[in-house]
Formats: sequence, structure tokens, C-alpha cells
Amino acid sequence: MRVLLSAYDSRGGVEPLVGLAVRLRERGAEVRVCAPPDEEFAKRLAVVGVDMVPTGKSVRALVTGKTPPSPGGVPRRAAELVAAFHENVTAAGEGCDVLLATGLVPAVAGVRSAAETLGIPYVYASYQPVSLPSPHHPPMPRPGRPLPPEVTDNRVLWDRDARDAQEVFGEAINTHRASIGLPPLDNVRDHVFTDRPWLATDPVLAPWQQPADLDVVQTGAWVLPDERPLPAELVAFLDAGTAPVYVGFGSIPLRDPQDAARAAVEAIRAQGRRAVLSRGWADLALIDEQDDCFVVGEVNHQALFRRAAAVVHHGGAGTTTTATWAGAPQVVVPQGADQPYFAGRVAELGIGAAHDGPTPTLASLSAALESALTSETAARATAVAGTFRTDGAAVAAGLLLDMCR
Repeated sequence: MRVLLSAYDSRGGVEPLVGLAVRLRERGAEVRVCAPPDEEFAKRLAVVGVDMVPTGKSVRALVTGKTPPSPGGVPRRAAELVAAFHENVTAAGEGCDVLLATGLVPAVAGVRSAAETLGIPYVYASYQPVSLPSPHHPPMPRPGRPLPPEVTDNRVLWDRDARDAQEVFGEAINTHRASIGLPPLDNVRDHVFTDRPWLATDPVLAPWQQPADLDVVQTGAWVLPDERPLPAELVAFLDAGTAPVYVGFGSIPLRDPQDAARAAVEAIRAQGRRAVLSRGWADLALIDEQDDCFVVGEVNHQALFRRAAAVVHHGGAGTTTTATWAGAPQVVVPQGADQPYFAGRVAELGIGAAHDGPTPTLASLSAALESALTSETAARATAVAGTFRTDGAAVAAGLLLDMCR
């Protein structure tokens, strides 16, 4: 059996496919992954021996470029994505039994068109419940389409979201579909989501609430134990003192990374703690030459978070999932998209603090850290980690292979 997995996303969106691919191979399936051409994605998949087909433009270059993406450029980028993913997935998916897609709507639309072209089953998966229509939460705003503050009925907002998605992406997707002989769509969002999407989240951290209009299949998060050793210099730093506080913003390019790093380090020092800064796409750096701080690049977050007193991060699905699984208290400084949702969940579960707004200051981070570094929060984080489901990728692999029989 052959399976093709696809994502146009940051590292946090590609990493779950690593876990799923490994579990599929353990069951005898052949697996390929279509993902952005960023070197770090290719290296990560190569570590587990999974072939990657570079597709679309670099996500890192798009996100961190000198000219930030603007809503006005969305139709052009959408047209490029839908064409690239249809072309590459159709070619790489020849002889495959099923396609699974996650990530941005235009890329996923290209994958579903490829499934139609190849005549094989297709699955859409999400890493957060708030991207799926539900009466229990509002949608995330589309590019250049803020939610009207006067509307509080979630069903009305989701109806508007479907129209927004059609207006933003519909022309690009339908123009491409016409060029390959497929009929036009009047609701691109529901077409790519299907009426039975999968939700790859831990049911305690990010549950799906019923009743809802969609028949959502919650598999659990797609995680894979990371056996890579930490760098020797980092291990030496960790062994040299008390557990540090980790600070990292993943694939988010902060407006002023120097100010963010300074606020974080000073707030951590105010708590009598040491710090580990992750460069990430914001390119965080040390603020001075004191020996109580250490900066890292790409490392095993699972191992590092287990040795951290707390984890300060942006609230992406991947980082929140890893920190929760590790049992590390968290401070979430949400920057946008699904991150306010995960900040809220961390606070509601009592496993950390939700920072108020995207811009950390010495005062605001100090208050959040004071809450996160209590013994009560640490105990609660350990308890929730004990409930974390680690079989999500295996569950999803079994469901995919059942579709091939």
C-alpha cells in the first residue's frame, strides 16, 4: 500500500507528518511527503528515512522576507500553491492508495484536485479544533477579513467564513480546476475540509466539542518519540545549575526580537532562573555575555522541555503539544491564528499562564512567569502530561490503511 502525505505549513505543521509517516511504514506502507522546500523539513524527514517531494515556495522565505506577506498578494500566492500542489501530488501520488493533506486552503485544494484526478480517497486533517466549523467557537479571521465585532453568533460567523474563503481563494482554485477539466466549486472551504475531517490533537489539550455539524474524527496528536541527543554544550549548561526557562517563538518572525529577548531574559532573571533562548525564525539572540543564558538552534524539544522549569512560547499547535507532553509549565505569548486558543487552553487546564497580547514586557512576563513557576502549576502540568495520548499517529495510520483495503 502506498500513502502520500502533504503539508504547506511551518515546522509545527510538517513535524506531525513525520510521526504519521513512521507509523505507516511500521505497518508496511510506502510513504512520501509533499512539503515546502525548506532545508530543515527535508533534513527532518531524511532522519527517519522518508522521501520528501519539495512543493511550493519556501515558507521561511515567505514569512521572514523583507516584504511581509500582504492580503493583496493572497490571490497570486493561492494560484501558485494550488497549481504546484496539484502538479506535484498528482505526479508523486501515481499508484498511491490514499492522499492526506493539511495546511493552507489553496495547497489542500490542489491535493484534493489531485485525488480527483487520480481517482483515490482523500483526507483532510487539522492540528487545531478552531479551524473547523463549530457552534462552540468562532472562526479564525481570513487574510484581510477581520471578524465583525458586533456579530456574536458563531454559526453566523462560520457562514461568513465560508463566503470569505470563497472570495479570497475561489477564483484561483476554480481557474485551476477549469484548466484541468474539473467542475467549479461554490464552497471551497467545505470542499477541502470534507464533512469528515480528522483532528490530530490530544483530546485533553484540544478537545472537539459536540454537538457539531461536522463528523470530526479525533485521532490524538501525531507525535513521535525523539531520540536525538541534545548537543554536548547544552547538556553541560543544563547540568551546571538549576532548571532554566526556555524561550522560543518557533516559526514566528517577531516585530522586535531584540526587545522580546531582553524582556524575557530580564523577567527570567527576576525570578532567579537561568534561560535557554531558541533562535527560531525570529532569530532571538543573547542580550549580554553573562553565563546564565544559552542560545540554541534546532534541538530535540522533547528532551529539552523535560529539563526546563517552564517553557515560554508563541502557542503554536506543535510547541504547545510538545510542552504539554513533556509536563513543562508554560507561558504562552500568542501572536495570532490558533495561538490565542492554545493560550486559553493552557490557562484553563492550569498548566501555565496565558500572556495578555503578543508583545512581552518585563512586567507582563514577570507576572506570567510568577504564576507558571509555582509548585501548583508544576504539579498540574505533570498530571496532565500523564493523561497525554501518545498513540495518535498509530490510530491515524490504521485508519488510513483501512481506507486502502
